[in-house]
Order: sequence, then structure tokens, then C-alpha cells
Amino acid sequence: MRTIDFSPLYRSFIGSDYLASQVDKAGRSAQQTDAPPYNIELLGEDKYRISMAVAGFSRDALNIEVKENTLSVEAKKSDTEKSEERKFLHKGIAERNFERKFQLGDHVNVVGADLKDGLLHIDLERVIPESEKPQQIAIN
Repeated sequence: MRTIDFSPLYRSFIGSDYLASQVDKAGRSAQQTDAPPYNIELLGEDKYRISMAVAGFSRDALNIEVKENTLSVEAKKSDTEKSEERKFLHKGIAERNFERKFQLGDHVNVVGADLKDGLLHIDLERVIPESEKPQQIAIN
């Protein structure tokens, strides 16, 4: 994989250090595995939903955490579930532990999460504070 040097951006443009660090962070997160599959839906102007296929995992095995604009979804099978001796003729369901991270934009909050029919749905909403919304300035 190629690495890109963003140092010219840091010294050429004022305020681009945040942008460059976000691009750099996105490059590192691209190294994640493809499991489990997921969808990202636009439900409304500022409402989103992430749906992940988590077949075989219970609510207790799933952990959802938000820290510093990063949404992390982790699933771990307990040791008692792993120790069951089973013989497969075909094994197409991975049932392996995973961790998937999503980079959230500014002012995007997790509204809730729901597990239904083997799909984990995480609802997100972007709430822009009044102080950051565009304002009309009257000309005297």
C-alpha cells in the first residue's frame, strides 16, 4: 500500500491540518476486514442508519461505543459458546469475533440501536448547533 505524505498540506493551508489528519485516519481504517457486511442508509436530510449483518450474535455479545467521532461496533463470542463441539458438513456462517469502526462527521450523534432478525441497526442524526448555522447579517 502506498503512503501519502500530507506534510505540504500542513504548512500550505491554514486549518487544513484537521482535513489532512482525517484523510490520513481514513487510510488507516481502510485496512479493516470485510466482515460483517453492512449498509449505510440516508433516512432523511440529517438522519442515517447503519445496518450490519450480525447473525449468530446475541445482544450481550455486541458492544457499541462512540469515542472522539469514531463509532466502534465489536462482537465477541463467549468462551462457553465457542467450546461447543460441533461437526459441520458445510460452514458458510463465519461466527468469528469482529470489530468495525466508522468515522462520524462533526455533530453526528448516535440516536439508538436495535437488533432484529439478525441485523443490527444503528440510527444516527446530525444536529447542528444554532451557533454554527448560517445567519443573515443585516446591512445598516
